[in-house]
Amino acid sequence: MMNQKTRKPFAGTSTRLQGIAGGLAAALLLALPGITLTLPVRALAQEGQPDPTQAQAMEILKRADQIRFPSESFQVDIAITSRNPDQTTEARKYQVMSKGNDKTVISVTEPAAERGQIILMSGRDLWVFLPSVSQPVRLSLAQRLTGQVANGDLARANFSGDYTPKLLRTETIDGESHHVLELNAVDRSVTYQRVLYWVKQKNSYPLKAEFYSVSGRLLKSCKYENFKTMAGKIRPTKLVMDDALRAGAQSILEYDAMKLRDLPDRMFTKEYLKKIE
Repeated sequence: MMNQKTRKPFAGTSTRLQGIAGGLAAALLLALPGITLTLPVRALAQEGQPDPTQAQAMEILKRADQIRFPSESFQVDIAITSRNPDQTTEARKYQVMSKGNDKTVISVTEPAAERGQIILMSGRDLWVFLPSVSQPVRLSLAQRLTGQVANGDLARANFSGDYTPKLLRTETIDGESHHVLELNAVDRSVTYQRVLYWVKQKNSYPLKAEFYSVSGRLLKSCKYENFKTMAGKIRPTKLVMDDALRAGAQSILEYDAMKLRDLPDRMFTKEYLKKIE
């Protein structure tokens, strides 16, 4: 009678059986009614490949930027009326000259007592020139200009240069489909650290925005209204800003006389503005 030798399993058999069992289990789960396996979108993309939704979000943001302001150098007059919770009002007027997203000069035109004050933005550096002060004073984009309006609201023309966009969802508002973008600041020097932005899907018109602090607190909301043709394109000519921290505090910005204008780089320097004074 021959001796039977105990056979050892081939190396890797156990691993292969586990893999087969895992595959069968997954197949059973897919086949069972009422059970859905949800995988993250990023898990389906190959590592190192660009996220297509990121590119889509940036394209939506750039199109909305082009609706709000020209991509070329331009000049525009802005009237701001601010209402306080006690119903008192304050009115101011500015002339803004902008080149790209990093060069802006803001001149106060009213009230007459403040005429001659100039704000210069070059890059993300901001200064105010006062007739009574020999040297310009450094400012931040987030500092209040008037009412609910920050310096950066007038100085920075476009969102796409300051924020990384993410497409969150679509929403139907008044029967129209809108993209909802989440904008996260590229660094701490930007006017707001986070913005939620609603853009109409069919024509890229901005509808509204919500502005948040570093801590995630809602600071204010904005509605884009009264679309008219300015500088060759239909644009919002009225912005309504409501303070989220003080009920009844509101600023209305009205844009007028927007025109394309050739603006030399030397205009956006401290040396040039000192000569103007």
